[in-house]
Amino acid sequence: MKTDIEKLIGPDQTSDQKWKSMVLPLILFLVALYFWDTVFVLPVKYLTVFFHELSHGIAAKITGGEIVRIEVNANQSGVCWTRGGIRFVVLTAGYLGSLIWGAAILLSAAKTRFDKEITAGLGILLLAVTAIWVRNLEGILICGLTGAGILAFAKYSTEFACDQFLRFLGLTSCFYVLIDIKGDLIDNSIQGSDAFRLAEMVHMPDWLVGGVWFLIAVVITWKVLDYSFR
Repeated sequence: MKTDIEKLIGPDQTSDQKWKSMVLPLILFLVALYFWDTVFVLPVKYLTVFFHELSHGIAAKITGGEIVRIEVNANQSGVCWTRGGIRFVVLTAGYLGSLIWGAAILLSAAKTRFDKEITAGLGILLLAVTAIWVRNLEGILICGLTGAGILAFAKYSTEFACDQFLRFLGLTSCFYVLIDIKGDLIDNSIQGSDAFRLAEMVHMPDWLVGGVWFLIAVVITWKVLDYSFR
């Protein structure tokens, strides 16, 4: 029987074993990139949008504000209406917060053996946030069905399947944030975006704000991948 410590951190693994545990998630990630603009990757994209908007809300609550409502739309956009809090922190939390969610999911799969519990917790989180804060019909359907699907997957699949799912989800979420930052903030200048509003606040070009976020995201992603294989 596994001890509590062994279940928490997992048994010792060689480098070869650690790489083998990432083979399927890496293959799935490459397949996802190939089908990036198709409906097959939409659930992962919706999850990243959900994490993005939830991160705005968490930042508002941590800095003394509150979440008014969250919207997630079928066109992969979203908005989190907040009241109060430190505006600089709230604006910054979107892209970098969703990146941290992806990194945490990847590390939790790589460094613990609570894969089924973490997967179930992710499904419960989606359902809870949907019930409390999501107020548009598209968002309720998207987040509710995704949460229910993840919860069912955790219940009826194996620990190995949950482990591979979490690794794939964490890996894809991290890289999706990089793609999103580059497309939304560096290649284009979108009025009303997080970077645009933060740039107005600090009197800097929005592409420069996006560039700083992109560099931070690259460093975090690299460090997470490096640590996952140690």
